[in-house]
Amino acid sequence: MEEIEVPKPILMPISGKEQKCVGNIFSCSFNAREKKLICVTSGNSYLGSFIVKELLAHGYLVRVTIQHPAEFEDVKDLLGVEDLNLLESVVVTKMEDLQSLCDAFRGCHAVFHTSSFIDPHGISGYSEQKVILETEVARTVMEACAKAAYIKRCVFTSSLLASIWRNENIDGIIDDSCWSSEEFCRENKLWLALGKTKAEKVAWMKAKELKVNLVTVCPGLLMAPTFPNSHIQTSIPYLKGGQMMLQQGCLAIAEVEKVAKAHVSVYEGMNYGASGRYLCFDGVVRRQQEAIELEKGLKMTGFLLGERHVVLSEEDEEEIPIKISNSKLAALLNKINQRLPCKT
Repeated sequence: MEEIEVPKPILMPISGKEQKCVGNIFSCSFNAREKKLICVTSGNSYLGSFIVKELLAHGYLVRVTIQHPAEFEDVKDLLGVEDLNLLESVVVTKMEDLQSLCDAFRGCHAVFHTSSFIDPHGISGYSEQKVILETEVARTVMEACAKAAYIKRCVFTSSLLASIWRNENIDGIIDDSCWSSEEFCRENKLWLALGKTKAEKVAWMKAKELKVNLVTVCPGLLMAPTFPNSHIQTSIPYLKGGQMMLQQGCLAIAEVEKVAKAHVSVYEGMNYGASGRYLCFDGVVRRQQEAIELEKGLKMTGFLLGERHVVLSEEDEEEIPIKISNSKLAALLNKINQRLPCKT
């Protein structure tokens, strides 16, 4: 494991007398969180960088992994100099190598596994071979959590795609108890969905075997805060099969900042019983005009509706029924919001 030196690290200790409420949704003790070291894999990924920012804002020490030294510049660009200087360290780690991950996780209170690899090529870059890689990395991450983490605790980023692709004859609302059909994904070459499904299942299997405290967050299509200038590269592989998702009422979108907040909320909620899977999204595309706006924002005209779709008026168009539920996450966040504010 090669450690990248973060320029001029700024790790400001907070004295016990200055404890105050700074946004922790479960505890007033900033000092207690400030001492906890969290490792975020693939901190140079789009979502990973937002999770890092959220953890830093909550007062945690954060260690970031990347896979190549050149990716340090990506971390710098995504985080900015101020947040970069707050990192405990940035380490180069081989995600498929157990010892390399053990070195990265050693001494950490928790691991946020956000991504097994960064796919710059979009839909053509996520192949059947990537399914195997993603699954094996998930297995190795869980083994490293069990061997090296100070506390065997992992927040694992999966995807809504791991729940929504079921056989066509199956009806009902999709929730955290639902899994995508591996057979259906393979037959339709939905490789990203298959990879996320198999990887998450392996993570749960190893967590049970190795007694790792695991929660998984399954976000919908990630949207940038500056939409329509969205992070298009992360959208392309997700939207394979997008027309069917739209028709079946499960084309869900999620603002990346809210997804990052959800990760941290679920992590802190583990002290109070948060467990299992959490489907994470803000809304579901239900109308033709919403789909058109999404296509334009992603610069993917015709991808969801086809090139020859008939434009309907608002009066003639019927809303697509929502067939997916994030009620479990909503209940957790509601519980958080109902907690009494801290006294300063």
